[in-house]
Amino acid sequence: MAGHQILVRQVDPTSDRAVFRQIADHLREAIQDGRLRTGEKLPSEAQLMEHYNVARMTVRQAIQELKAEGLAVSEHGRGVFVRARPPVKRLAFDRFARRHRKEGKAAFLAESESVGAKADVDMIKVREAPAPGDIAERLRVSPDETVVVRSRRYSLDGTPVELATSYIPVDLARGTRIMDDNPGPGGIYARIEEQGRQLERFIEDVSTRMPTHEEARLLLLGPGVPVFRLIRTAYDVEGRPVEVCDTIMPGDAYLLSYELPAH
Repeated sequence: MAGHQILVRQVDPTSDRAVFRQIADHLREAIQDGRLRTGEKLPSEAQLMEHYNVARMTVRQAIQELKAEGLAVSEHGRGVFVRARPPVKRLAFDRFARRHRKEGKAAFLAESESVGAKADVDMIKVREAPAPGDIAERLRVSPDETVVVRSRRYSLDGTPVELATSYIPVDLARGTRIMDDNPGPGGIYARIEEQGRQLERFIEDVSTRMPTHEEARLLLLGPGVPVFRLIRTAYDVEGRPVEVCDTIMPGDAYLLSYELPAH
């Protein structure tokens, strides 16, 4: 789409909003309403300067606003493009329902299939190590106690959308398929329940922050994209914590959706 076709507004000289922010507002609206689509090139600096009758620095400040929000990305020698957004994954209230495990599907696979996306997992690493202090507290083990640690990266349709690290007590994992890269149908929860420890409930704590450099690299995040940190603790019917999963997810790849009873 030619740049001039999306530039349908002018800045308001009487507004107390800075000119570069008004330009950023116009471009953001064009992205949100589909006039500028994913992967499409934004109007050039020259086009923006001519349309708005502003200096190059003003235009660059406006573009930087979009980059900081994770809406645009520069490609060296080519220009600035609307950032490709990963498919939105919905965290539903029934994502850990037992019926999924009976069908041989772990939560990620079940949810991915529900939105017609292809799920993949890579960078799998299984080891024994002491749990971090906050994880050990949730798992009710001492900080120096060895647990089984499973880390991996999940993707949807080829786009990384999740870094997950599970911590499982050694007595539940050692000598089982939980120690394998592929724990088998239904995932590690199915393997835990096969030991007679039926899962009763999960507690999830969700917070937001900016990603670390390594998280941004592994999730292919551009500047300005925050992440969710979701820590889930799984309990069996006896009230014992049997797993803690520490998950990092791009903020623009997930919709958190929960159904809560009114009583």
